Amino acid sequence: MTSECSPRFLASDNTSGLCPEAMEYLLEANRSDDLAYGNDTWTARAADRFREMFDYDCDVFFVFNGTAANSLALSAMGRSYHSVICHELAHIETDECGGPEFFSNGAKLLTSPGANGKLTPEGIEALVTKRSDIHYPKPKVVSLTQATEVGTLYSREELMAIRAIADKHDLRLHMDGARFANACASLNATPAELTWQVGVDALCFSGTKNGLAFGEAILFFNRELAEDFSYRCKQAGQLASKMRFISAPWLGLLESGAWLTNAQHANAMASYLSEGLQALPGVSLMFPTQANSVFVELPLPAIEALKAKGWTFYTFIGAGGARFVCAWNTTVELLDELLADIRAVLER
Repeated sequence: MTSECSPRFLASDNTSGLCPEAMEYLLEANRSDDLAYGNDTWTARAADRFREMFDYDCDVFFVFNGTAANSLALSAMGRSYHSVICHELAHIETDECGGPEFFSNGAKLLTSPGANGKLTPEGIEALVTKRSDIHYPKPKVVSLTQATEVGTLYSREELMAIRAIADKHDLRLHMDGARFANACASLNATPAELTWQVGVDALCFSGTKNGLAFGEAILFFNRELAEDFSYRCKQAGQLASKMRFISAPWLGLLESGAWLTNAQHANAMASYLSEGLQALPGVSLMFPTQANSVFVELPLPAIEALKAKGWTFYTFIGAGGARFVCAWNTTVELLDELLADIRAVLER
């Protein structure tokens, strides 16, 4: 049995360990030496596997973390006097310490509101047409988060509508795919159907939230934007000398299919938790549960009582709001414990 104050982790899918498939390939890559700086066989195989999976001859780069992936990708998509349009809750706006602006040498983020954490064509156009004088940073990129910061999803139709407004105003389209695998699983869509087929120019695909220890993949479908990108990675300290230890675990996810089954499991656990929460009296969801995150309103005393019992979760979405995130290794038993504790503290 779990003691009352033992940590029980549902704050983020970043708290989970390596999945078995990633660990297996990591150990295999460690059995023999190989070339450095991405010239190894593991990195070449992983890049080719991405191209096969996306059915596209894209340029593939590996970096350590999501902030670097987003910041470097965006820096390649515009110039210092340009701007990037994103949702007001986007990770690049709220949680990357100015990284996108820093690596682009000053490109400004322009934010727009939108229901359920999603940008709309109308919101994008309002920012593009707000001003056209030389004193306003010229909009050049739209950045979408899939799944969004509040756990919702852009449908293919929504993505195509955004691509249409981007084409109208000559904008490039970046996708922050911190939970891209969860989006594919939930929408029952192929990676191609949610990226280049709807006009995405560059995708930052997270492995960390999907069963890796570290490592993000940047895929450029618009290959012109990837010119000299390897130099950006090197200059930013993102060129791993032993790159195979980033790419081999990725290959484990891709070749085994765990990238998708991990996401399917995490989504199923979030759905289970969401249904259980909605069955409790006085509990209401803040946003639809569409991927692996559950946002719920709870009384503040209940939040404090749960944290005292060792539950880890974030409350950054406002007073009374709590976020629970499920991962590849979340269990029904853990969620049943949470639901029982929530019911108990509410009944008090």
